[in-house]
Amino acid sequence: MPAPKTLPSQMAPKGAAMPAQGYVRFSDKLTDSLQDITRMIDEHKAMIDAIQEVGIQLTGAIGSLHTLTIKYARIVNNALDMLLPLLKNIPLVPPKLLELATTMEKLTQNMLDGSEETAKTISAVNNGLKTGDVAQLKAHAGQIEGLTKSLKAILPE
Repeated sequence: MPAPKTLPSQMAPKGAAMPAQGYVRFSDKLTDSLQDITRMIDEHKAMIDAIQEVGIQLTGAIGSLHTLTIKYARIVNNALDMLLPLLKNIPLVPPKLLELATTMEKLTQNMLDGSEETAKTISAVNNGLKTGDVAQLKAHAGQIEGLTKSLKAILPE
């Protein structure tokens, strides 16, 4: 009986010797794949680390900006809460000014209403970046998208 032909799918990877039994072992293929993955990670390590560092710095900056925004939104909201009832009772106040003040009060109140959840999300994302917790980052991706949409809805066109 003639020796069986070696099919292309049975050939060893480039540079690897064909085992005596005539087939490539799965463990050899997996080892080669893992070595390729490790090599790619090592090649891109600096970029991966830089992205992580930028993410940490951005969440810190966004956290500080959020704190500052909420501080001043609280001041404006408190002032408007006191002024709006007075403005409504003064007949000389132009309707457009009253409308503007009412819109500002609603806007600042919306910001204040969502501030606690926003602060938690920013903190959790920062923590996920610092600990390398991919699951935590994925869990908050939707919340970040929601925050972005909320901010875009507030911004004038």
